[in-house]
Amino acid sequence: MKSYKDSFYQHICNLQDEICNRLTILDGKETFLEDKWKRPGGGGGRTRIMTNGHVIEKGGVNISGVHGTLPPQMVEYLKVSNNQFFACGISIVLHPKNPFVPTVHANFRYFELYDGNKNVVDQWFAGGADMTPYYINEEDIKHFHLTWKEHCDTYDLDLYPTFKGACDEYFYNSHREEARGVGGIFFDYLRPTSTHSSDMWHQFTVDASHAFLTAYEPIAKRRQDLPYTEEQRDWQEIRRGRYVEFNLIHDKGTLFGLRTKGRIESILMSLPSHVQWKYDFHPEQGTEESKLLDVLKQPKNWIE
Repeated sequence: MKSYKDSFYQHICNLQDEICNRLTILDGKETFLEDKWKRPGGGGGRTRIMTNGHVIEKGGVNISGVHGTLPPQMVEYLKVSNNQFFACGISIVLHPKNPFVPTVHANFRYFELYDGNKNVVDQWFAGGADMTPYYINEEDIKHFHLTWKEHCDTYDLDLYPTFKGACDEYFYNSHREEARGVGGIFFDYLRPTSTHSSDMWHQFTVDASHAFLTAYEPIAKRRQDLPYTEEQRDWQEIRRGRYVEFNLIHDKGTLFGLRTKGRIESILMSLPSHVQWKYDFHPEQGTEESKLLDVLKQPKNWIE
């Protein structure tokens, strides 16, 4: 079985540089602080964080490439028999300052398992991107979804509806009975099939990661300097509370990292700097704030 370890890891290293450079230009004020780290069991990563920027209040663009022996919890979680592994990926979370600029999250990953002779016996790609606005702007949401649909349609017309549905299902705050945001695409365990080879999934994931800036950067540029009120900023921080709730209650990656003694600072880089929890807060009906809650009650086809 062919390994994509070297090619995909080099790709995410280059992509991290590209995204950080573009976001630094977009922000125009702050740069990314870099924190290199090593994993005791093998491998390590490169965390880059921006805080208190003109556009980005807190943002992280992290990469990692780790290898070694899977802990028992991971073997059970993945339902695999081999425990020698390599995994790498890039994770992006951006919390903008302006409440009219949505929060965005994306990640793209590769995983492979080995037998006792270090032969690759299993491999898969995973990833996706989703957007969490504080105010509904259909132009922005349509652009975000259309970017992902155009990417998916290049490979298979069935991929976008499948991966959009998976995203809507995954990023759902079941304890609140509302979506975290307006979705995007989400894919996991992309293994070779009779119609889609590993080479195809590799290229699909690489191209998807390149599409991230296309999907999000124009939205941030359009909205970053819009005037806003203190009340709108409060609403943004209240909604960020829902984002935190999802990550700490439901997100599988966060939960697994915390339970297996992962690198805490990198795991929790997704949390915003400023957030509120107001007791039993409900916006007035008919306001732009209540419009967001109406949208989050059930998935919507934004580009039909």
